[in-house]
Amino acid sequence: MALSAEALALVAQLNKKYGPETMIMASDMRIAPPFAAGNLPLDIILGGGFAANKWTEIIGFESSGKTTVVHKTIANQQAKDPDFSTLWVAAEDYDFDWAQKLGVNTDQVIVAETNAMEEAYEVMLDFASSRSVDAIVLDSYPALVADEEAAKAMDELSVSLGARVTNKFFRKAGKATKRSHLTEDRPVMGIVINQWREKIGGFSPQGTPKTTPGGLGKNFAYWTRLEVSRAEFLDEPIPGKGKSRVGQAMKFKTIKHKSSGPQKTAETHFYWDDSPSRGITAGNWDMVRDLMTWGVYYDVIRRRGRYFDFAKRTWDTKDGIIDSLRAELDLQDEVAAAVLQTAFHPEELEAAA
Repeated sequence: MALSAEALALVAQLNKKYGPETMIMASDMRIAPPFAAGNLPLDIILGGGFAANKWTEIIGFESSGKTTVVHKTIANQQAKDPDFSTLWVAAEDYDFDWAQKLGVNTDQVIVAETNAMEEAYEVMLDFASSRSVDAIVLDSYPALVADEEAAKAMDELSVSLGARVTNKFFRKAGKATKRSHLTEDRPVMGIVINQWREKIGGFSPQGTPKTTPGGLGKNFAYWTRLEVSRAEFLDEPIPGKGKSRVGQAMKFKTIKHKSSGPQKTAETHFYWDDSPSRGITAGNWDMVRDLMTWGVYYDVIRRRGRYFDFAKRTWDTKDGIIDSLRAELDLQDEVAAAVLQTAFHPEELEAAA
């Protein structure tokens, strides 16, 4: 049933009074695509990537890979668009060498070195409103100091000051990241890196209760809250010399996701040093492992006993298809595209069949 003339007239009247796009038809809304992380398991549980024009919190313990995930996401976006630019608010030191090792073109990264909370938030709001960058990253929240706290002596209490400022930031951030739903309007990816803390006096049936600095209010403002953790270390055998630690298995969990569902999990392998036995260079994911895992899961790669089929090709061993995937970048892209298509748009495949 079509909308009544009275409703359409009221929509036009209110748009004239309060500004264009104050009220629009939901069916006319243009949704900006997500920002792909470039890691297949992570993109699958994120619904295709980090949501555009929304804020994501990435949480974890020390050395779990939080900053690495962000750098790799930026590198992936730069690989698709060399003009992709980032504002990086470095409340902690910005590691120039590590960013480059992970594939980031640092010529496209603006670094704001400050741990003053109000200053950091104002800079983030100004850049979000200006539409002058494609990504805004805060690394990390616990290093920020509110002005009122900075003015206090070390023996003076400063409870909840950061939480109050942060809640104010998110109330203002909605307007800063708002984009047109009817026209092309440069989207932005917003990421805040945070850390786990033990929740003193709390209870959890799963073990030590955890919380994140910044209060509870911010949790409602985030579109996505992603936990990054380390499952195990990865070692490289060195003939006659034992083993060398070259990477780690990372686990991801969407604590909150407003458009793709919460509590989804995935795992991937990341290497900070070369792994000759696996054919992986430093600073990279084991993409072939991920392609095999999810390709078989979604029946994109079909397994028939010892045989593996993809498209019109067949391999008679698992090692055979793995060798082909490592050697052929085009094959990697084809399998990844087929997995994502099956995961998010299976109806298009059925229509084309």
